[in-house]
Amino acid sequence: MKVLVVDDMVSMRHVMLHMLRSLGHTDIDEAADGLQALGLLNKKSYDLLITDYHMPKIDGRQLLKSIRSNKDLVDLPVLMVSCEDEKSRIKAIIACDVTDFIVKPFSLQTLEIKIKKIEKQFPPKISII
Repeated sequence: MKVLVVDDMVSMRHVMLHMLRSLGHTDIDEAADGLQALGLLNKKSYDLLITDYHMPKIDGRQLLKSIRSNKDLVDLPVLMVSCEDEKSRIKAIIACDVTDFIVKPFSLQTLEIKIKKIEKQFPPKISII
């Protein structure tokens, strides 16, 4: 599974990368914000995008809207991660067609459960070389 992790905090990206690797995911790219993520999404194909909600330049909600309005990316599973715990904001994010949502802080087990659920719903693409 090819994963793109987007978070403006380097430490959080590193934690996420470490968690993903411990779950057996090694094909991972990272971006510091939504703008950089869009650049990578236009160059490479991913099976999952894990993005923070609060970021500079293009935040997670704007990134999600861009993905859902792009015919080539519309079906990309997006797991949104945020410290946001206000129910009305979470509902607004879910209404933007996010695949799933995790509130920070979260455990390795929570991440594993969410990824397995997404993998069942959206099996990774097989690339033939």
